[in-house]
Amino acid sequence: MIQELIKNIKEKDAPIVVGLDPMLSYVPEHIRKDAFDAYGETLEGAAEAVWQFNKGIIDATYDLIPAVKPQVAMYEQFGIPGMQAFKRTCDYAKSKGLVIIGDIKRGDIGSTSEAYAIGHVGKVQVGSHTYSPFTEDFITVNPYLGSDGVKPFIKVCKEEKKGMFILVKTSNPSSGEFQDRLIDGRPLYEIVAEKVAQWGEEHMGEDYSYVGAVVGATYPEMGAVLRKLMPKNYILVPGYGAQGGTGKDLAPFFNEDGLGAIVNSSRGIICAYQKSEVYGPENFGDASRQAVLDMKEDLKNAFVK
Repeated sequence: MIQELIKNIKEKDAPIVVGLDPMLSYVPEHIRKDAFDAYGETLEGAAEAVWQFNKGIIDATYDLIPAVKPQVAMYEQFGIPGMQAFKRTCDYAKSKGLVIIGDIKRGDIGSTSEAYAIGHVGKVQVGSHTYSPFTEDFITVNPYLGSDGVKPFIKVCKEEKKGMFILVKTSNPSSGEFQDRLIDGRPLYEIVAEKVAQWGEEHMGEDYSYVGAVVGATYPEMGAVLRKLMPKNYILVPGYGAQGGTGKDLAPFFNEDGLGAIVNSSRGIICAYQKSEVYGPENFGDASRQAVLDMKEDLKNAFVK
């Protein structure tokens, strides 16, 4: 699947992933009204509003982007109906040719990790039948429990030719409380990066591993160091836009081949209509499309010498 992601990035000429992280307050009022008229102010109504919002964004942007990244927590908060909306979103994005990065940030050990992996990127055996519960191509993984927590994910991903992005240096302000702590004189995130490179050797594609890393756009100086430590690992870069990352921050995350990283924007794209003087709520999809075009241009300018 890493080859499919790279192919999509090259074809779209856009190392961009749209984060489908919809809080109910992000959904335009007219969509919420229609959903509540049909299902009431219920979990089902909320899930329907989220689904219709996602569908509109996908319809407006799928020809410009290689991938989407739904954050599972935004769907879990609405219970079973929310997870049904998550499933519908993944399936619909897949029907449009997009790569799905499930932002699940799971991490446990043994059979628990394997069950998480099976549920999101694998197949589950039910009697004489097998089922793929969700249609994600990649997932995000928390490595805090060490190799015991990561290798079950690698096992399932190898079986299914799917991939993962392991948290190395995240974009949130307090990430340094743990990730920047010095271990034998080196920051912990560097040690995690070396493990990611090692794990990545167990599941290689043609030029890049199926095992990638998450490194925040808000730390470009660290991105340069981590790029060198993980030359064959794709980097998922959150923190662009709403969290402060800009195009000029991103060059260190890429390799000389112009590949090696994919940049996420969530609120900056899906909530673009809220900050636009041109597009109102009725045209939220057009606002998201323009936000993708603006981001694409910003990233191109970042690589102009």
